Amino acid sequence: MNVTERVAELRKLMAEKNIDAYIVPSADFHQGEYVGEYFKARAYISGFTGSSGTVVVMKDDAGLWTDGRYFIQAAEQLEGSPVSLYKMGQEGVPTVEEYLLANVPQNGTLGFDGRLMSAGEGRDLAAKLAIKGAKVEYRYDLIDAFWEDRPALSEEKAFLFSEKYCGESFSSKLGRVREEIKKQGATYHVITTLDDIAWLFNIRGGDVKYNPVVLSYAIVTDKEVYLFIDENKLNDELKAEFAKEKVQIKPYNDIYEFVKTVGKDEVVLLDAKKVNYAIFNNIPEEAVKIEDFNPVMFFKSIKNEVELANERNAQIKDGVALTKFMYWLKKNVGTEKITEISADEKLTEFRKQQEGFVDLSFDTIAGYKEHAAMMHYSATPESDYELKPDGMLLVDSGAQFMEGTTDITRTFVLGPISDEIKHDYTSVLRGMVSLSKVKFLYGCRGYNLDILARGPMWQQGIDYQCGTGHGIGFFLNVHENPNGFRWNIRPGVFDTAVIEPGTITTNEPGIYIEGSHGIRIENELLARKAEKNFYGQFLDFEVITFVPIDLDAVVPEIMTQEEKDYLNWYHSEVFNKISPFLDEDEKTWLKEYTRAI
Repeated sequence: MNVTERVAELRKLMAEKNIDAYIVPSADFHQGEYVGEYFKARAYISGFTGSSGTVVVMKDDAGLWTDGRYFIQAAEQLEGSPVSLYKMGQEGVPTVEEYLLANVPQNGTLGFDGRLMSAGEGRDLAAKLAIKGAKVEYRYDLIDAFWEDRPALSEEKAFLFSEKYCGESFSSKLGRVREEIKKQGATYHVITTLDDIAWLFNIRGGDVKYNPVVLSYAIVTDKEVYLFIDENKLNDELKAEFAKEKVQIKPYNDIYEFVKTVGKDEVVLLDAKKVNYAIFNNIPEEAVKIEDFNPVMFFKSIKNEVELANERNAQIKDGVALTKFMYWLKKNVGTEKITEISADEKLTEFRKQQEGFVDLSFDTIAGYKEHAAMMHYSATPESDYELKPDGMLLVDSGAQFMEGTTDITRTFVLGPISDEIKHDYTSVLRGMVSLSKVKFLYGCRGYNLDILARGPMWQQGIDYQCGTGHGIGFFLNVHENPNGFRWNIRPGVFDTAVIEPGTITTNEPGIYIEGSHGIRIENELLARKAEKNFYGQFLDFEVITFVPIDLDAVVPEIMTQEEKDYLNWYHSEVFNKISPFLDEDEKTWLKEYTRAI
């Protein structure tokens, strides 16, 4: 079936169930950003394959809401379908909630699969729709009824993540979580976020592409621990580790019935933005609920010294792979056939040569010329440009090593580019440098510092319609809350926590000119303590990404001396750390591409 036929099938089922509007979110049962193949219902119903978006289908209308990263891609993929594009955040564009409040009829019904909607979202919609007599129906996964050949849930095996990498035992982490639960006055803590469970239990797996997590739920009390998981995923080593804390293993889907047994005197700590609506509604009304952030999120974001030592090693390995790729690309473009897809494959090949490589951390974005203006462009056989010795190639990529997770973007000059593009490139570089070298008082959040990266672009009257940076997990998800850099606060998304020493955040400003070019330069920054004095505790950033920034596009004349000094220092660090792993030709080339300007 094509998208038009799928929407028609959904409408038939909606009519049978007396549902006036049906929401298909991007989420899985755990409110994850990236999801396994089984959960890609939104892509199935709309044809839009980006990682973020929400579809609403009504009797005579259907829409997809997505953010600025995907406007161009979504417009292309929705063309000719009955699904209209709603550009989130744009003037005059209603939010999903505003659309539903305006369009769900009086005394009508809004439907969605309650496992795919957070408790907070579902409850807010139900309360607001109740004003017009409308109700919520959350029992049905209507897409499943006509999704032929729907992929099965992952059966990948899990494994114990050694303390030599993570630096802290499961028992120690569990103790910390229990202390925090006690402080909150709770007796139960429900955890459904996959990366939080992976961190707490020191377990890793392969249930979500590029994210080494395991489909599971967890409940922690002062004396008991429950893990809801397909037991076939667990090996003897994991079972022995869990036995130390008497972990009770339950089938994956049993969580829904289990929470119905929570006693009326219990106090349940949960994050209503993460726990799904179905689980939340199954907890007896009499039980007290404390709605707050999952404490694991904060613990996980602050990397310990063992993790940081491993992460620095992972960054060097990734730097070697990217530098070799840059050398290969510069030497071979125009002399052999290279396309966006083959360039991506070549970079993966260089990464695989590094010891401890496990997988990529997300789908590589390799966009040539105007394709780079699409922030999350993904080449297909139909769109695959051949690279020529002119213009630029933007490559945003990352890797999962046993020692850590990486995310890096470089924009490579392949041949002649205009003065305008060079000016844009240098502006992006200046923003990246400005944020890299800041010193700030403890208590600052990402939105206090974002202007440093965005400033050179705003001075030109342009903007990039995304955040400047996101937190990164440790051999976990490439996007990790609660830290981030952005100028605004997004409703329902918490990436604006105080910047803590030990957190790692990307620094990736850009310029994207539709139909012309896209530029992004991205390093990872580790927050660390600087001096403490009368004014308070100061922090600064340690850059941990080491790959040349392409000097072929830099205009030194529009940089300050301070900015040039930083770039020269950074390039000397790149040469010192990466050159020992290169052959002589590569080393000679690197010396030229890390020269002082």
